[in-house]
Amino acid sequence: MPWFALIGRDGPDALERRRRQRPAHLDAVARLDAQGRVRYGGFLKNERGEPTGSLLVFEAENLGAAKALAAGDPYVLGGVFESYEVVETEPVFPKPRGVAA
Repeated sequence: MPWFALIGRDGPDALERRRRQRPAHLDAVARLDAQGRVRYGGFLKNERGEPTGSLLVFEAENLGAAKALAAGDPYVLGGVFESYEVVETEPVFPKPRGVAA
């Protein structure tokens, strides 16, 4: 299955919205993770270590399915992100174990 990246940039009042939406967001990502579809999930930080957005790398059937999944994320629905994008990505690293360079 192809890999996709959801890159969300927080809006000006995102910290409070993030607090309210975090449990539902974590539940949604945990469901994907239980299916073995999450490759990375975490928040973007500014110089002070404060959240400024989120990055989720996950598998989906195609770009349309990936965009639909992102559109249903509680951070998107709850207005945490001022903007977000979903892009397909091609993994290069880490190399699978046992593959010659």
